[in-house]
Amino acid sequence: MIPARYSRALFSLIMSGLMSCLVTGIATIKAIGFGPNTFSDWIASWAFCWPIAFIVILLLGPSVQRLVNRLVRPQD
Repeated sequence: MIPARYSRALFSLIMSGLMSCLVTGIATIKAIGFGPNTFSDWIASWAFCWPIAFIVILLLGPSVQRLVNRLVRPQD
């Protein structure tokens, strides 16, 4: 198992991978449609975007969490 101190980084890695995969897939299909190069273009876009998404979530995640905490009423 992975130590708990890495949970934020692991969350950021998984979330950024999933979201960037979905978003680049949708954007690639919208931009070029389905064709013989669609999958390779999608994977190339994903490989480029995933590290960027990971860094953004890792760095901005705590700020977003604080904002959410301010916007949400605590449970009883």
